[in-house]
Order: sequence, then C-alpha cells, then structure tokens
Amino acid sequence: MAAKVFESIGKLGLGLAVAGGVVNSALYNVDAGHRAVIFDRFRGVQDVVVGEGTHFLVPWVQKPIIFDCRSRPRNVPVVTGSKDLQNVNITLRILFRPVTAQLPRIFTSIGEDYDERVLPSITTEILKSVVARFDAGELITQRELVSRQVSEDLTERAATFGLILDDVSLTHLTFGKEFTEAVEMKQVAQQEAERARFIVEKAEQQKKAAVISAEGDSKAAELIANSLATAGDGLIELRKLEAAEDIAYQLSRSRNITYLPSGQSVLLQLPQ
Repeated sequence: MAAKVFESIGKLGLGLAVAGGVVNSALYNVDAGHRAVIFDRFRGVQDVVVGEGTHFLVPWVQKPIIFDCRSRPRNVPVVTGSKDLQNVNITLRILFRPVTAQLPRIFTSIGEDYDERVLPSITTEILKSVVARFDAGELITQRELVSRQVSEDLTERAATFGLILDDVSLTHLTFGKEFTEAVEMKQVAQQEAERARFIVEKAEQQKKAAVISAEGDSKAAELIANSLATAGDGLIELRKLEAAEDIAYQLSRSRNITYLPSGQSVLLQLPQ
C-alpha cells in the first residue's frame, strides 16, 4: 500500500515538474526600457512590438528578440579632408535609439546589431560630405555651424533606417601635423609683428614727447627772458634769497655744523 502511495506521489511530482517546465518555457520577460519582437517559425517576424512585463509565447514555435530602446552613446572617429585639402581628424559622439514601431523592420532588414551596421557608415558619409564644404580655417571659427549641419544631415539620414538621434556633437577636431605647425608659426609671426609695431609706436610717442618737452623748455626760456627784459632781475634776486633762507634753516637744524662769527678769531678750549 505504501509503495503505491509513493509511486503516485512520484508520478504527481513528475507531472508537476513537466508542467512547470512547459509553463516556464512559455513565459518571457521584457525589462524596463526594452521591447520585444516575436519570431514565429511558421509566420516569420510578427509586426506586433511587445512592451515591458511578462508575456506568453508558444514554446519552440515562437522566439522573442529583445531590443534595448534606451538612448545609448557611440563615438565614431573619422579621418577626412577639408575644402582646402587639409587632413582633418574628427570624432563624433552620437546618442541614439531605435524607433519602437519600426523594430520588426529593423530586425528583418538590418539585424540585432543594427548600430554596428548602420552608424559607422552613415556617420562617415555625412562627415565627409559636410567637412568638404569648409576650409580648415572655417572648421575652427565656424565649428558650431559645422556641428549643426552634421547633426541635421545625420539625423535625416538615420531616420531612413529607423533610428532616432537624440544628440550629435563634435568632441574632437584636429588637423595634420604640417598644418598645425603652420598655424603655430603663423601665430608666432603675428605676435612678433604686433610686438614690433608696439615698439615702433612707443618710439614714436617718446619722440613726440621729447619734441613737446623741448618746445616747452624753449617757450619757458623765452618767457623768462622776456620777463627779465621787461621787469628786471628782481624776481631772480628774490628767489636767491628764498633759497638761501631755506638752506640756512636746514643747516641750522643739523648738529654737525657750527657757525663761526665773521672777522673774529675763536680759539677752542683745548686741554693743556
């Protein structure tokens, strides 16, 4: 009797395990920010896009393909040429995500690795096309315009593949070694020219100042001569007296100076 009971329990447990396995294989989860596309062995890729949560499928017949629909960054380095035939190294940072409603078409026509297949090629194409419209100097001075033009053209191009570009920016832009050295030499030459011009202007200003000072001294001498001829040398005598008075006052305040009366002999009291 006990053997039959254990046999029944074993069959029940086996049935439950099989049923659990079947139920588990018929369930799949779609995480937050993801979407699923169903591939049916008999009907192909379904047009319905499955949202977040737990869902049922037909085991063996159907298979879910999960896509990450959140914005993801990607850096694409490109070496191209400018309008004046200068080599330009550009790195473009792209923030992209797929159009949710077009996931079945993306999976059918491109595949799960759509970003690897599409973004490098269209980015290189657009960058070469836009950069060729500007010369090296304009790429530096009009960088904002270049970035905006690249963003507009690349966004339009990516939309044909079912991709949304949330942000496109130029993070790196350099030129060839020869051009960089030429720019540095030009900057140094301009600085030297500015310095030389400053020196010349300073010398001219000093020359003008010397001429003006000489003219002022000549004018002052002329005025003094005219004044002396008109009023005599009384003013000069007065200035002499004032100067002598000032000198005598300064000397009287010094302890190291002694005055002796004029016309008298003064003997110092020296010890015998």
